[in-house]
Amino acid sequence: MTITDVARHAQVSTTAVSKVLRNAGGVSEAMRAKVRAAIDDLGYRPHNAARAMRGRTFTIGVLLPHIRNPFFADIIDGLTDEISASGYQAIMVQSGGRDPAAERRASDALVDRQVDGVFWVAPACARAQLEQLADDTPLVVLGRHDRSSRYDCVLDDDEVGAELAVEHLIGLGHRRVAHITDSLRSRSTALLQTIRAATYERVMTEHGLAEHIAVASTSYTEEGGYEGTRELLSRDPRPTAIFAGSDQAAFGALAAVHEAGLTVPGDISVAGYDNARVTGLAHIALTSVDQDGALMGRTAGRLLLERIGGRTAAVRFSVTPTLVTRRSTAPPDPRLEGRTPDW
Repeated sequence: MTITDVARHAQVSTTAVSKVLRNAGGVSEAMRAKVRAAIDDLGYRPHNAARAMRGRTFTIGVLLPHIRNPFFADIIDGLTDEISASGYQAIMVQSGGRDPAAERRASDALVDRQVDGVFWVAPACARAQLEQLADDTPLVVLGRHDRSSRYDCVLDDDEVGAELAVEHLIGLGHRRVAHITDSLRSRSTALLQTIRAATYERVMTEHGLAEHIAVASTSYTEEGGYEGTRELLSRDPRPTAIFAGSDQAAFGALAAVHEAGLTVPGDISVAGYDNARVTGLAHIALTSVDQDGALMGRTAGRLLLERIGGRTAAVRFSVTPTLVTRRSTAPPDPRLEGRTPDW
């Protein structure tokens, strides 16, 4: 099946069919509908290799650290909503997230498939590797705080978000507030986990609570949150609140608290970061920092389409986070904080 067959079935020129397939201008809506109907009738599917020879494959490569994080689903929903009207499809690859060599293999695999652009979520590699990719393929990066003239960035104001979470817990009366971070933070000050951890320490210090700073450096995963919380619970005195650097880590924290025979928030308050949709479920009800993953995904899609269309000036888009409070955080039991109860 070729575009000649589609043109004959729709009774239009092959040029018109080509314009519809490329989502180009110069075609009326009536003709566009006619061509689309013919494509559906015939089951025509453009051949990617042939489209690549003409300049585009209408595919966007998406690199995710892993596919277990529910927050990534919010981002991808936003991305696909934005690019679908332009005829683009997303190809998702798991990059490994912690191994720059594995990240390079994943990005090379997408380039080999001749994607028109790459959307890279939370890369751990050096900026030089990102710029090398951007020199040949339009690139939008999500979650990095470094600046480059060669690619676009979509990011959350992680300092504001972390401050919201820690201030909330301190405002409830907690003094022994602990933090679960990702061990990747040691690699670069541009990584979001580095900024969230540094902000936690700064806010604690500003409130005169430096002696209570307690950081478990594991990973932004359920396993990391679980292991980090077990480590924190073994300390004496144990914390009365935990700020996990991601919702996934917070889920692991909830499991560890439950396993220890403690309650949330009766014994320990837990707050996360991302506000993934599952955090609002009644049996989880996790207090979390909302960075609007769908908006970030839509914005990344728009910027990437602009890059593919020829824009070369770098764009940096920052989301201002908000705090969504739920049942996982509450004032501490005065006896746990070593104070005399009011009652």
